[in-house]
Formats: sequence, structure tokens, C-alpha cells
Amino acid sequence: MYNDLQRFIIAYITKESSRMKRFIAFLLLSFSCSLTQAEPPNLLVITVDDMSCDSAGVFDGVIPDLTPHMDRFAAEGLRFEMAHVQVGNCYPSRNVMFSGRYPHSSGVEGFYRVDNDYPVFCDVMQKAGYFTAIRGKVSHSTPYQPYPWDADLTIKEDGAKEHIKDVTSYGSSLTRGIEQARAAQKPFAININISDPHKPFWFEGDPHGVSKIYSPDESPIPGFLFDDPVVREELALYYTSVRRADDAVGSILNALKNSGKEEDTIVVFLSDHGMPLPFAKTQLYHHSTRTPLIIRWPGVVQPGTVDDRHMVSAIDFLPTFCDMVGTPLPDNLQGSSFLPLLHGESQANRNVVFKEYNENAGGKRNPMRGVQTPRYLYLFNPWSDGEDVMRTATQGTKTYKRMQELAPTSEMMQKRLDLFNHRVVEELYDVQKDPDCLTNLVKSKDHQNILQEMQTQLKTWMHETGDHALVAFEGRNDPAIRRAYVDQVQKETDDRRAERRKGKPKAQKKLKLIKVSTTRKDNVVMVSIEHTIPKQLEIQKVHVTLKNDGNRLERQVLEISGAGKIKATFIVPDTLTTAPLSVAAFVGKDYPSNLQIVQAKVQ
Repeated sequence: MYNDLQRFIIAYITKESSRMKRFIAFLLLSFSCSLTQAEPPNLLVITVDDMSCDSAGVFDGVIPDLTPHMDRFAAEGLRFEMAHVQVGNCYPSRNVMFSGRYPHSSGVEGFYRVDNDYPVFCDVMQKAGYFTAIRGKVSHSTPYQPYPWDADLTIKEDGAKEHIKDVTSYGSSLTRGIEQARAAQKPFAININISDPHKPFWFEGDPHGVSKIYSPDESPIPGFLFDDPVVREELALYYTSVRRADDAVGSILNALKNSGKEEDTIVVFLSDHGMPLPFAKTQLYHHSTRTPLIIRWPGVVQPGTVDDRHMVSAIDFLPTFCDMVGTPLPDNLQGSSFLPLLHGESQANRNVVFKEYNENAGGKRNPMRGVQTPRYLYLFNPWSDGEDVMRTATQGTKTYKRMQELAPTSEMMQKRLDLFNHRVVEELYDVQKDPDCLTNLVKSKDHQNILQEMQTQLKTWMHETGDHALVAFEGRNDPAIRRAYVDQVQKETDDRRAERRKGKPKAQKKLKLIKVSTTRKDNVVMVSIEHTIPKQLEIQKVHVTLKNDGNRLERQVLEISGAGKIKATFIVPDTLTTAPLSVAAFVGKDYPSNLQIVQAKVQ
């Protein structure tokens, strides 16, 4: 791990804005590391799926003994009380974390592939000399798939897949990843994504066990929901699934300890967004985005500490990861490193978080934007017109269906259902007094100055980041402008989905068109491509790329048809002495419309 001098240099890097001074500091850091032969730290990022922050016992403790492993882990690290993710649904949320870009900037606004021209976590860590691996949420963690991770730990050595609800498999996946990193003689950067408490919840008779089962009577009702037997039954399954997620955290941390790498590893823990029930998941409310961020860094972070003064968010993770391991930041990141906070220092401009939502997994656009300070939350919903109905995964829950059943005979329930379905154009909440966001203060005379301040903050952010929703925000008082914007982005989504269906018919998605193998002798790499092209696909192009450390060295484009084998030969430059080589091949006229992608390491 780092010594005191190296920690000082890292802290200086995060504070200094001048590129030249940062570069000089990086040289000093590299030189000091070479003198002390300090090993770079490993990095382990653990996420749980669809877990509200206050489900963790150490964060507000809705059930005190619900998450013993998370609580114990918090006692060993730094807990952030005001940490948020940017988005209330999985795919876009995780891409913010690993790209350092807001969804409207990265292009990952929904559940679809983006052919990115910017580096993400996997690329950055590989370039820094790390072995990169992932378990779970593989297709949700990068702009397109398959992405060139060094290993997918979801796949066992026999080729079978680990079950997403199996607790012990998470520890064994980490063990496998650490062993592969050791064999590659590299430090590791591993992302382990636990499936729970994402639906399907634990159920009676579930073969994938849990250390404790919670009853409806033991299940507290979040303030944004309502007390009802049906709701309690669903929450009991949710809290039991939270417990199973905690069991998996224990399995992972135990595997890390047994590996002997515990003291050399930075561990980051969080949830991708709030619970999968109405007014949490797929929203931008306080409980939708607040995340239980905990960081343990032996020898750097003071155990058992709490940061309740600074707001940090997922947009800041990638620059912080870079500073943690001492590698330069990629260009055009929209977040900023909070490394000084890990040293117990203060940091300016940590009093606001910007949030956004665009579309659901089905391609329905309900764009929303938000800005949150320690005291207030302001939301803008351009799609809200009193008729349009939001479409979200939580409408399939028993809790939502119970709302529908009760609404005809309950005025209070009808109002909540109407708000959920239709929302209003603007919302303002005092999250210190009203964290459940029940009282909209937009029309409150006492809060008009606050409202205007937050509107100005949001507008400035939208302008600076090039947010396409700015036109709707500037015309927020004109229903026609708002509707024109929403119709436009919905059409773009519909056109994209139609083009994807046209370019990749279902029958072709299932085809395995090529197999790739590689051999190397001295500076010659031979790529053998076995192909089976159905008659209806006629002649296809196969694009074969030789890469060095993830960067393209050379690409060849060949034509294939029918069944057979072709070869591509690459000459490795004499100047290339280290860094791994790999081959990527895809079939199709271009990458966005490819029919199949295959990757292989050069042995």
C-alpha cells in the first residue's frame, strides 16, 4: 500500500487543477513507488441490486439486525451519509459509475447498446496494468457487450453459469478472479454484483438459502408506501432478500480475507438504486437514489468514520478510482475525485447532486431531471401532462396492484396513485423534514426563493453538460413545448428500436456464425476463423482486429460465406514488448449492426 509521501502526492493530485502540475505529481508518485517498491492497491467494487440505503442497518436501521455483514464492514471503513447514484434504474446507473459521464453525455440513457468512443472502468484499469473481472450484471455495466474484461466470473471453470441467487458462489467467483490475477502477475480490479434484493425475491421453498427469514409483522413500512397486509407480505420477501444480499457480502469479504489480499485491497460497497417498489426504483426521489456507500482502505481510511457533510455521487466514482490507484484521469469526465475525503479532509463544492432519468427497459420515455442539496430536492418532469402514464417495472408489484384496488374507495390512495401514474411538472421537497417526499412545496410561498435557486442550478447544469432536455426545461411553463420534446425523444427511441429489430432479426441473434482461435510465433499472430454462414445471409464481412492492451493495432476485413475456415495474419511491431494482445472479430457491415462478436486472447 502507499506510504505517507505517496498519500500526500495523491492528495495533491486531487486538489491541483493544472494539468502540468498533476502530470509532474504523477511522475513523483511513480518515482516514489519505484524507490519503495510499493505494490499498487487492488480494487474490489461490490454492489447490491435494488436495495434502499436505509435497508442497511448501519444507515438509519429500519431493522437493526438485518445486515450484520454490511454493518461490520462499515465499522472497518468510511460511511457516506449523503451519497447518491444519478439514476433510479440499473443499466444507466451502473454506466454512470463506470464512465464518469451523465447518461445524456455517455449515450447510455436506457437499456440498449452504445458504441462508445470513451474509456470506462474496464479500459482505464487495464491500461493501468490491472487484471479486470466482473461477476453479475455483465450486460448492464458497460456501453456495449461483450466488453473486453479479462474475465467474466459469472462463468465457472466448467463453462456453466453461477446462479444469481446462490450466496456462496459470490465468494468462489472472487476467489477465482484473484487466482487469475495472481497467475497474470497483476493487481486486480474486480466488480462483484450481487443480484439480491432485485426481484425475484426469496420465496418459501427457494433452494437458494438465506440466514434469516423475516415475517410480515417484522417488516417496517417505508414512509412513501402504506400499511396494508399485502404490502407487508411483499416487504417481508424484500427484507429477506436483503438479508440474503448481506449473506453474499459476507461470502465475498470472507473470500477476500482467505486470499491474503485483504490488507492490500480497497473495497467499495454500494447499491445501484432504491428498492423495487413504487416511489423508489425508476424514480429520482430521495430514497430512489440515496445509496449506502462504504469504503474500506486499510492504512488510509480511518475505520468506523462517517462523512455526513459532503455530497458525493456515482458520477465521481471513476475519477476517484483513478486517483486511488494512481493512474491519470481520462479526458472529459464530468465528475470529480473525492479522494481527499478518504483522508479525512474537507472538500469544497460538495453540496449538490444532479440526477436524471430517461427511459425504462421497454423503451418508454418518461424523462425527468433533478437537483438535490443536503436540504432540498427539486424535480422536473416534462412528460407530465395529466394523461401520459409512466411505465415502470414497479407496476408489476403486488404493492402497486394493491394501490389500484384501494384507490376507488380511498381518496388518499387515489391521490398517491394519480401522482405515481401522472406526476406533476415540478416537485420540491424538504428532504431533511420530509425524506419520503410526501409534501410538494412548489406552490409554497415560503419556498419560492429556494425553488428559483434550484431551478437556476438545474438549468446551469443542463446547459454546461449539453443536456437535450434543456429546451423542455426552458419552456416548462408551455405544455406544447414539453410535449414536443417528449414526443421527439420517444420517436428517437422508437426509431432506434425499430432499426435494431430490422438489423438483427431474432432468428439471427441466436446464430453462432464464427469461432476464433489464435496462435503466435515470435512476432507473427495467426487468427483462424471457422465460419458457418446460413444461405439466407449470403456473403458477410468479418472484421478482425488485433489489440494491444485493449487498443487497436490493426484491423483486417474479410468476406465469408457458407461453411469453412479462413485465416488472418498480423505482424506484431518490434517496439511492442509487454502488455497483453487480444483479438476481436465481428460479423456484419459495421459494428452497430453486427450479427456476432467474438473475442480471444493471444497466447
